Amino acid sequence: MKTQDIARDFVALLKEGRHDEAAAAHNAENIASYENMDGPMAVCHGKEAVKKKSEWWVGAHEVHEMKTEGPYLNGDQFAVSFYVDVTVKETGERRKMTEIGLYTVDHGKIVEERFFY
Repeated sequence: MKTQDIARDFVALLKEGRHDEAAAAHNAENIASYENMDGPMAVCHGKEAVKKKSEWWVGAHEVHEMKTEGPYLNGDQFAVSFYVDVTVKETGERRKMTEIGLYTVDHGKIVEERFFY
């Protein structure tokens, strides 16, 4: 698959709320994930570690609204814009934010994701 095909399918699944399916289908076994935060989930290596990060995030937040826009393509990379409105379960703090995900594709799989917020 070409980067544009992967990006379109990945984002279509995200827009349908099928995040786990998008990751399972398109993430490489050796994917690297980089968040703009401190802590144990800031950097993850491997498909299973990224899956656990996603599970942690879902478990830690009550989602009120999530919107996904894109993909925006450039060579072997694509960007996705996310708008999230969540409440952090631990603190009760409500957060509304925009985040950009930058994904790099190699050999038909996403090998890196970086998040900017």
